[in-house]
Amino acid sequence: MANSQRYTREIPRRYRLEAQKFPSGFVSLPRRYVDPISGSKEYENIKLKGTGTILTYTIIHVTSDQFKFITPYAVAIIETDEGARITAMITDTSFEDIKIGARVELVFRKIMEEGPSGIVNYGYKAKVIV
Repeated sequence: MANSQRYTREIPRRYRLEAQKFPSGFVSLPRRYVDPISGSKEYENIKLKGTGTILTYTIIHVTSDQFKFITPYAVAIIETDEGARITAMITDTSFEDIKIGARVELVFRKIMEEGPSGIVNYGYKAKVIV
């Protein structure tokens, strides 16, 4: 798939923080087509507020070449206030402020440059609310 097609398809999740809410109450980001609780294929798109709580995290010290210039960095599993669980890098935060249960705000930042063309990919990262 061409980069421009993938980029266009991901705009709702990356830039508007849209998730899916199924009748069972399960909230999904990224997109799912079937509710893992009920098996339903019905859902509504919802806009996330952009805040949540760290469930767990790790500090990355050894990474791929793509991220070698930013090590060490933290990555967390975050539950949004609406109930979606996402994985995101932690940004603009000292490691001492990253804790399980810490409140975070999702912010848009550069994630990486892709391939020889240098296409810049943006998306969400999490910033601890101190």
